[in-house]
Amino acid sequence: MLLCIDTGNTNTVFSLWDGKAFVGTWRASTEHQRTADQYFVWLTTLMKAEGLTDVKVDEVVISSTVPRVVFNLRVLCDRYFDCRPLVVGKPECLLPVSPRVDEGVVPGPDRLANVAGAFDRHGGNVVVVDFGTATNFDVVAEDGAYVGGVISPGVNLSLEALHMGAAALPHVDISQPEKVIGTNTVACIQSGVFWGYTGLIEGITKRIKSEYGADMKVIGTGGLAPLFAQGEDLFDTIEDDLTMHGLTVIHQFNKDAA
Repeated sequence: MLLCIDTGNTNTVFSLWDGKAFVGTWRASTEHQRTADQYFVWLTTLMKAEGLTDVKVDEVVISSTVPRVVFNLRVLCDRYFDCRPLVVGKPECLLPVSPRVDEGVVPGPDRLANVAGAFDRHGGNVVVVDFGTATNFDVVAEDGAYVGGVISPGVNLSLEALHMGAAALPHVDISQPEKVIGTNTVACIQSGVFWGYTGLIEGITKRIKSEYGADMKVIGTGGLAPLFAQGEDLFDTIEDDLTMHGLTVIHQFNKDAA
């Protein structure tokens, strides 16, 4: 069975793929100090809790934006799964279509996975809006190539910066406010963040479409995508597992090319 691992700056997601569907998904905070042994105990305990006791992991694909984490994940694969992981972004990992970006630039592996997943499900001419530590906009060309995008500060990162930089302002949870005009501090912050990011998404996707010169589908993914989908008609569809699906696509492409 294939284990897909997506390590971001905030969280690391593990998903088991049986060739047709994901049979389990688990999330942990990203910590580069976590050892291979800790990963294994944590993961197998959760698998057992969901009745996945007879599962044999024999293949692993990794996407990581935190390089220091990859070493212990490689040890996990070698020690407990007896396999060499495929690491997206490394020279030995082939992509279905090569990115078309500036020479010497290597796009983030999460972005490459998003592009592969989006093209497999929707074809080309797509914008993927991924809500993570950063809010990324990934542009997928007609032939499935990653051709660039936009990086903006993530929603929670902005909230944390506001709290840290302004002593009088509290830390608040993001939600859709009932009104744009807040009548207390928390409501004002929630309105600024929610409607501010709504405007950011609308504005950037509009400019991408205008510059690209074609009708494009907009896909939202990441933890906060469903929240922002409530505010306005921002996305054509929401896909929580887009990055993980992209990892399965890249893994299968490399198996077929071997």
